Amino acid sequence: MKKVIIFLGIIIILFAAVGIITKMQNEEKVSEENPYGKNATLHAETIKQLDDPNYQNIILPDKLEEKLDNKEDVTVYFYSPICPHCLSTTPIVAPLAKEMEIDLVQYNLLEFEKGWDKYGITETPTIVQYKDGEEVNRITGYKDEAVFKEWFNENSK
Repeated sequence: MKKVIIFLGIIIILFAAVGIITKMQNEEKVSEENPYGKNATLHAETIKQLDDPNYQNIILPDKLEEKLDNKEDVTVYFYSPICPHCLSTTPIVAPLAKEMEIDLVQYNLLEFEKGWDKYGITETPTIVQYKDGEEVNRITGYKDEAVFKEWFNENSK
């Protein structure tokens, strides 16, 4: 019986150590410079995307508001790191926008939930084109690359 208790104690200690190490690694990753700011408390799904090259053009709510208030043209990709359709769409639209020289800024709705109501987002992914600070068109859901390319040509050029 003593051996079982010792064995269970060792297992519990190992699990605790793994948990502590994982937490420390995540905190280190977040504390390094990232688009959300040094003191941001991020969801685990967002933390996983910090090094992903497809999620490097993040826009914060204040910066988006500033662009719209200044009547700038901006193309915004509203997404959530927990949305399966977004996880399929991002590897299509991020490289496509880069190839087409479109500044596609990414708004993380998991971290900035007020964006759902503020920008009238009903589903993700949603790409919205603003001209002179006003919405002119949007495309929602997962689509083929050709559909996104045509939409970008019609709305972002």
